[in-house]
Amino acid sequence: MKNTVLLLLTFIFFSCSNNKIDKTHIPKKEFPELVEGRYNVAFLIMDGTFNTELTAPFDIFQHTIYRENIKAMNVFTVANTDKPITTFEGIKMLPDFNYLKDSLPKIDILVVPSAEHHLDSDLENEALINFVKQVDKEATYVTSHCDGAFVLAKAGLLNNKVSTTFPSDIDKMRTMFPDLDIRKEVFFVHDNKYITSAGGAKSFEAALYLCEFLYGKEIAQSLAGGLVIDWNLDNVPHLIIE
Repeated sequence: MKNTVLLLLTFIFFSCSNNKIDKTHIPKKEFPELVEGRYNVAFLIMDGTFNTELTAPFDIFQHTIYRENIKAMNVFTVANTDKPITTFEGIKMLPDFNYLKDSLPKIDILVVPSAEHHLDSDLENEALINFVKQVDKEATYVTSHCDGAFVLAKAGLLNNKVSTTFPSDIDKMRTMFPDLDIRKEVFFVHDNKYITSAGGAKSFEAALYLCEFLYGKEIAQSLAGGLVIDWNLDNVPHLIIE
């Protein structure tokens, strides 16, 4: 009997010790490798981000690393959490960087995909809006897709600029931001460093336009061909403010 009790106590002791070790073993966060000499392209994600506005430009920009003799793009995601975010359609993904606490690389291009609450509660998120404002100070380009334009507008980035957004939300945006010049019947607008798009499948076109602007028509058509997209800027309703 004594041996049984001793054996049981020994088992409990080692079990507790192992539990303590497991609880203190926190894996180190792994950040993406950012190759020097490339554009750093950050995608701002959160719960409710819509798949297409994220994945369409992500695909286009990521494929630049397979083209020669250009300044390709490092693509990564940023969010206000280390936990997985869930897109509107239900995909879960771990953000690469937490903008609330991680040391971030310089962001050359900020991409703001649309999210479920970009017309309401996200606009009241001061940390989110302040992050966009801060990145804008050094970014070469700031882009939005669909209702991501509402975030840019709330941050004051579209003041005295021409922009667009998801077609059925243009009137809402005009009501919410009556001083802004928001255009209909175009799929994207490029004004200064800001590119705003209608979103959806047209997110591909806005991303291809930026690549054509940066790398030329041949590279843009090559990127489009790799994703089986017919690309001809002349056939896309758009507006470029010189």
